[in-house]
Amino acid sequence: MSGGVDRAKREARRAKDTAEEASESKTLEIVARFGWAASGLLHVLIGVLALRLALGASGEADQAGAVSELSSKPGGALLIWAGMIACAALALWQFSDAAFGYRHLEDKKKWGKRAKAVGLGIVFAAISSVFGVFAFGGSSDSSETSQDASSKLLQFPGGAIVLFLIGAGIAAAGIFYVYKGIVQKFLDDLKTLPPGAQRIGVSWLGTFGYIGKGAALVVLGILFSVAALHQDPEQAKGLDGALKALKEQPFGDAALILIAVGLMCYGLYLGARARYGKM
Repeated sequence: MSGGVDRAKREARRAKDTAEEASESKTLEIVARFGWAASGLLHVLIGVLALRLALGASGEADQAGAVSELSSKPGGALLIWAGMIACAALALWQFSDAAFGYRHLEDKKKWGKRAKAVGLGIVFAAISSVFGVFAFGGSSDSSETSQDASSKLLQFPGGAIVLFLIGAGIAAAGIFYVYKGIVQKFLDDLKTLPPGAQRIGVSWLGTFGYIGKGAALVVLGILFSVAALHQDPEQAKGLDGALKALKEQPFGDAALILIAVGLMCYGLYLGARARYGKM
């Protein structure tokens, strides 16, 4: 009986060691770094689409709209497949960090880092899925998806409270992004810094980028919270709906232009993070 238990323990240990080795693979790290670049490209495209909205054009200023825009360009199909693979690799890397990383830290910091890694893993898995939908010939509408999910959630007891908390959480994340940009805390995510003028450029891109990204998240979170208070799922729109709602406000065009520029800066910063970031 004890021999069977020991054998099971050895097999479990071997499986764990194999998983750890995979998570430390240099090849996986290189592919995962391209996940940051793929996310950066999407944010640049979203910023361009948001700028078009501010100037009176139509379109979907969100991840699905950005991937759709990318698919129409020469070589777009190849980039979509590459983005799907790279973001999936980065999601796997983050989940591996959550499972095996940060062992040298004290418990409070360790579990905080692992929770962050899980969150990033979920984010990049979602981005990979958006790429995947288009890679296999489909399409997506984030506003419709958000409204459908919100409508189903509001049908459950306490669903409005949960939806409000989701909105509050998104807005809080946006405020943290703004803070991170102002104090340049994003520099902590970089393993090394480029020299001279490049370092200044990365710092400014990160500052404006995090502030712009944060502002967009705050608007999105407010819409979800308002939808919960009014119990109206049609107000719980995705990023595209949030930016279009902002455009309808006084001075909305000017605010939207600033956010659009910020999103483009954030995308360019992520390109730098792909090269210089910690993994």
